[in-house]
Amino acid sequence: MQPNALLDALLDEAGISQAGLAAHVNLAGRKRGLALRYDHTAVRRWLKGQRPRGQAPDLICEVLSARLHRQVALVDIGLSGIQGELISPSSSSSSSTLSGFVERATALWRSDEQQRPHVIGAPAVTGTPAVMPVWEWENPPEDSDVSRSGPTHVNLSDIETLKGARAHYEQMYRKAGGIATRSRIVGFLNSETAPLLRGGYNDATGRQLHRATGGLVAIAGICAYDSDAQGLAQRYFHQALRLAKASCDRGLGAYVIALLVNQSLFMREYRQAVAFAEAALRTAGREISPALAADLYAMQAKSYAHLGDGTSALACIRRAEKAADRIRPGREPDETGYVQPGLVNVQVAEALLSMGDLPAAREHAATAVDTRAHDRGRVHRLAILTHVELRQGEADLAVATAVEMAEQARGMESHRLRDRLRAVREHLAASGCAQADEAAEMIDGALRIPL
Repeated sequence: MQPNALLDALLDEAGISQAGLAAHVNLAGRKRGLALRYDHTAVRRWLKGQRPRGQAPDLICEVLSARLHRQVALVDIGLSGIQGELISPSSSSSSSTLSGFVERATALWRSDEQQRPHVIGAPAVTGTPAVMPVWEWENPPEDSDVSRSGPTHVNLSDIETLKGARAHYEQMYRKAGGIATRSRIVGFLNSETAPLLRGGYNDATGRQLHRATGGLVAIAGICAYDSDAQGLAQRYFHQALRLAKASCDRGLGAYVIALLVNQSLFMREYRQAVAFAEAALRTAGREISPALAADLYAMQAKSYAHLGDGTSALACIRRAEKAADRIRPGREPDETGYVQPGLVNVQVAEALLSMGDLPAAREHAATAVDTRAHDRGRVHRLAILTHVELRQGEADLAVATAVEMAEQARGMESHRLRDRLRAVREHLAASGCAQADEAAEMIDGALRIPL
């Protein structure tokens, strides 16, 4: 039995206590000739996942509809009979109404902020449930009108605030890691973003609002991914994809799919990673930026390399390099700022390393390290170069690179970077190099930072 987070979120939005809801339901029941005696204990049981009996679900909808000045249905309060409505990927798909999606999305944010175990610990889905949100992004129907009436009038300054917040939290993630950033961005989603989504706006403003929110939600997904909450991250990515569809911005949708591709690579779902990247490249078409195309092709190359398809990997490497040559700083959308000079090189180095082409992998990894990058990206590049140097038998050079990597990683709270540090430490220990202990000590120091 899962907690009913949808009902909990609507009670919070309506400003009704558990005892207050019970009293209103009893009163609504009396108007129908029912003698009900619900109290706060009964409501607490409903919030824990117990289904109310008889006409109580309809009465709850009636009470909340009057309080919120909009129609509230059984699906909105988590009582439609569908299990796992809050955390199911289909709950953020285009098959549901946009207003219903907003209620489920904001309920998920609230449950995340409250650290609800059934949300944070939800596993990532695979197979059809993982593919459907991407398929629905690609295909009709589109949202013909995203306008909404609500208590708060949304204006362009509100949207600029969301854009500024996205940039702020992205920079915080790059410097401090996803664990430190996640609680802050989720708090912002609940306190600032949710009221705007539930507010009033016309279609044009609504498109911009959904786009700005999609960018923020994508960063929340990145932070969840970096915190090793893979199921939660996937649900944030699916939400961001639904928001991208509502905004009619195919480029934003392709960016979100690139995040799903990266997560698929982490989960070793290599065929899914290839398919998702193809979907983004195909559907976004001319709306895709050169930087994003370069990253998608490079991740495809890594996927093909893991699948043992060297021919396809090399073809994708050539496409990635060609797209990277077309990148023009200042002409890219804000979200693709992560595709900094050298990123494609390190992605290609990983693919070539998997294929066993060590000289070419070394050349690309060294180029990536010699190119300026943000703190997090530099740790990743140094880790790949360390692996290549060890594979080439250059343990002394690998030790020096690993020491620099550990110094750069100090202070970052990130499960993904910790994974890289541990992997480098294990390879150094296996090398038998006399100086490996120095690098191992530095890595241990970085790993001792509590998460």
